[in-house]
Amino acid sequence: MSLNQVGFVLKVLIISTGLSAAIKYFGPTVSIATTPLNILVIVTVPTLILASVLLWRILMTRQLD
Repeated sequence: MSLNQVGFVLKVLIISTGLSAAIKYFGPTVSIATTPLNILVIVTVPTLILASVLLWRILMTRQLD
């Protein structure tokens, strides 16, 4: 594994650990009503964001060709 790959893995590990700690310790203080609309938004928004980013990357790659 190259140094760039090790750096990337460490960055992901640090960010994941920080996000996990934030959810564990600060998550209970956030009160979100458990309505069907809120649940639908929480479940679908990350998927839509990831799909948008991947579609954008595909379009940019095709544009460069």
